[in-house]
Amino acid sequence: MAQSKTVDLMEVVKGEATPPNCDVTLQIEVLSAEEGVARGVWTVDEKFMNGNGVSMGGFLTSAADIMMAYAIASKITEDQTFASVDIHTTFHRPVFAGTVNVEARVERLGRKMAYVVASLYQHDKKVGDVVSSVMILAK
Repeated sequence: MAQSKTVDLMEVVKGEATPPNCDVTLQIEVLSAEEGVARGVWTVDEKFMNGNGVSMGGFLTSAADIMMAYAIASKITEDQTFASVDIHTTFHRPVFAGTVNVEARVERLGRKMAYVVASLYQHDKKVGDVVSSVMILAK
């Protein structure tokens, strides 16, 4: 199996690189990422709906995970990489078709671990909170 090429997420933010396939598939647009804060918009349509007419929770978690990646990418050095090791999601309301605003923020950044949070809003109401422990890896 061919290995996927790496994408510099900060180049994506600047419009200098094509977003990774997961961003395109999930229909998430990154608006900004700097100083450990990333903001984006997730466009939710029928392909994300479950049998109850609301978005599957895993998609909400994925949208948050994508934005958390941009938040941490804005804080680490070029010789570091990262991976989520634990993600916890709290659902406050169902997500319907439309747009969801996602904001991710690096709460703590250590040498080996970072703690990142994300909040998701639809129609100015919080629909979810996500917390992730992210392992920082030196190349």
